[in-house]
Amino acid sequence: MLNRRLTSAIAPFFAVAMSFSSLQTVSAATPVSTTPVSQDNIQKSEQLPAWWKQAVFYQIYPRSFKNTNGSGVGDINGIIEKLDYLKNLGIDAIWINPHYASPNKDNGYDISDYQDIMKEYGTMEDFDRLISEMKKRNMRLMVDVVINHTSDQHPWFIQSQSGKDNPYRDYYFWKDGKDGKEPNNYPSFFGGSAWEKDAKSDQYYLHYFAKQQPDLNWDNPKVRQDLYKMLKFWLDKGVSGMRIDTVATISKIPEFPDLSENQKKDFDEAYTQGPNLHKYIHEMNKEVFSHYDVVTAGEIFGVPATDSIRFTDRRREELNMAFTFDLIRIDVDPKAKWRRTDWTLSKFRQTVNTSDKTAGQYGWNAFFLDNHDNPRVVSHFGDDRPKWRVPSAKALATVILTQRATPFIYQGTELGMTNYPFKSIDDFDDIGVKGSWKDLVETGQVSKEEFLKAARVTSRDNARTPFQWDATENAGFTTGKPWLKVNPNYKEINAASQINDPDSVLNYYRKLIQLRHDIPALTYGEYHDLDLNNDTVYAYTRIDGNEKYLVIVNFKENSVNYKLPEDISIQSTVVESNAKSPIEQNATSIKLAPWQSGIYKLN
Repeated sequence: MLNRRLTSAIAPFFAVAMSFSSLQTVSAATPVSTTPVSQDNIQKSEQLPAWWKQAVFYQIYPRSFKNTNGSGVGDINGIIEKLDYLKNLGIDAIWINPHYASPNKDNGYDISDYQDIMKEYGTMEDFDRLISEMKKRNMRLMVDVVINHTSDQHPWFIQSQSGKDNPYRDYYFWKDGKDGKEPNNYPSFFGGSAWEKDAKSDQYYLHYFAKQQPDLNWDNPKVRQDLYKMLKFWLDKGVSGMRIDTVATISKIPEFPDLSENQKKDFDEAYTQGPNLHKYIHEMNKEVFSHYDVVTAGEIFGVPATDSIRFTDRRREELNMAFTFDLIRIDVDPKAKWRRTDWTLSKFRQTVNTSDKTAGQYGWNAFFLDNHDNPRVVSHFGDDRPKWRVPSAKALATVILTQRATPFIYQGTELGMTNYPFKSIDDFDDIGVKGSWKDLVETGQVSKEEFLKAARVTSRDNARTPFQWDATENAGFTTGKPWLKVNPNYKEINAASQINDPDSVLNYYRKLIQLRHDIPALTYGEYHDLDLNNDTVYAYTRIDGNEKYLVIVNFKENSVNYKLPEDISIQSTVVESNAKSPIEQNATSIKLAPWQSGIYKLN
């Protein structure tokens, strides 16, 4: 959620793809030093096999996936209807964004009842049927767990708000003002102060995000126990995975001192420095997760890259894997996070390398290049112009499915869906974009033109437009009025037109997913970047014992002659995209076509 919200709330507006410079010299990666806690009862072997490491996950944003009742809002029955589509793609597990009862001030991340289903999505019976139908297909379900805060319409908060002596008062953070103002200078991720004044009690409550999303007080043991009961409720239903939203912010800094000017510039990191953070995650693991066959994935936005291992080092018994955001945010302007800067392939690959080395022997990462909080990958890291959209979408697919991390494919990425052509602020639904408009444009700090230019290529709404199933009205998403406009290019880009096309982006994803399943080295093999400073060709090896593979991607719209390091030669081609000429056996150099990618077995 941090990433989901920051991408528009403080608007780290990402750049569209740029042209890269010529090949540069090799430079070695700087190893990352970590000192994890050791536990004698944990086997200290190399990468341990696990279903969630070998699985390919598919992220569904239910509101935009498939509507079955004409309401214009996606629903659980829509997911069930399309399970065979996902099974045919090769998907092992699905992560769905929040499905709980919610007033939808932030599209479900404001929960009013943890143990009920959002009315727009269906019923508990529908959810149970989803679990049952997925089990029939040997698929697993990961749910989004939002435990940093609730909705202000949750019964706990309503009780908390009713009076200072109410036993639920301590479920949240209530503070007196200071000098007639807020308790401190904390900013909200959605703009303005992180404190909201309650007229009845004359006190303020804390909300890192929207004012309708008050933060829970994890220092209260009763809060933790109630949340643990809720987690068990869903696990007992058969849920196999939990993606924990903004988990790094659940522990707050005692006494809430003011942030320094430097801290305010990077307050996302400051909010992850609570002293009890890892204590609480370990406790949650011990009391809940350790009793189930469940994978846990933490969204740890704001955490410095070198600290991510503290969440996933298996000897610490906290989480199984982490969603880190340094890669997807490489083009955020550090001086003004709502702006974007240009990005380079060398910075991209150095970030991947650091993440891999930080995970090391005992940690594990989730790998993704877009999601519900970020622009479409082909519009961000590829080239979404008609000539290059398909080749670049396939090239990026090669990157996503060949990392030493669990791949997460966001809905529509397998089709090469693109950003939406926004024209005005009225086209946006995103609460974060609207909050930033109010803070920046309406105050005269930023011009309307400059803001919209950035928002068009970076808004969360780019990824939230309805899934493009076919060329019929509303892209086959609904028979009603879609809750968000369909991208007008749906007649050219849709699933129906790609299913039977052997050269489609969809079928290339299918091939790569099958290879990921068939070749253990693509999951567990050591990752080694061949040229960290190269801004044109991304080449790396995946080596597991005697099984050695080369992955190579040309990030340029021009042909490139790429010479392999002296100790590497190609034995055979496993799969290629956009290749114009065959590669000879024992080749030590490759003539790469524009946006060509491939996986090759090495001698």
